[in-house]
Amino acid sequence: MKRVDSTVSPARSPRRRAPKPEERQVDGERSRVALLDAALEEFSAKGFAGTRVRDVAARAGVSKDLIAYHFGNKEGLYLAVQRAWLDHEDDFADPSLPIGDLVARYLHDALSDPRSLRLLAWRGLSDADNAPPDGTPRTEDLSTTRARQRRGELPSDVEPAALRLVLLAAGAAPVVFPDMARKLFGIAPSDPLFEERYRRSLQQLLAHLASPDLPSDPKGATARSRKSRQDLR
Repeated sequence: MKRVDSTVSPARSPRRRAPKPEERQVDGERSRVALLDAALEEFSAKGFAGTRVRDVAARAGVSKDLIAYHFGNKEGLYLAVQRAWLDHEDDFADPSLPIGDLVARYLHDALSDPRSLRLLAWRGLSDADNAPPDGTPRTEDLSTTRARQRRGELPSDVEPAALRLVLLAAGAAPVVFPDMARKLFGIAPSDPLFEERYRRSLQQLLAHLASPDLPSDPKGATARSRKSRQDLR
């Protein structure tokens, strides 16, 4: 009978290839994007004070250490979420658009993904001791609103800050008060028909603001203000 040599080592599994630098870069960017999306989900649902970084990491499916690697801490993560929203806003909010079209874009974005507006609502509800960090300027630039007033898109006798705040509130209302929106319109804000009806109504209101003595135009206030200027010539 042949004797088996017990000293023979079992076959080793092949050594795993180390990832190339470009592969590490791709994996790092994927984890960063996943963390940003998970952070937006957690912050918008629980606010800054109620969010725990381990919950963000668990939702993203990555190690909590990667938050420190990519963002430093929870404050840095929040600021990165804020910057991501501002970059996204630049993609769809073209200031050269007629005001009616611009409001429609903001409304569509808010109803398609309400998390950013929920994040803003949480900021407003936070007390001074638990306020999240803010990477935006201390004051809002109202130059585009004033320019629209000069062009006749918005009434010139109303304070620009008030106009901006009213438009923000109008766009945020279905997200902040979804139950009231459903009671008023008879359908949920998530219903595409709600967006169509609410958008048309907002554009009609803007047309009335620009030219209160003329019939409203649901396509926006720019054409109406142009007609008003032509009548004055």
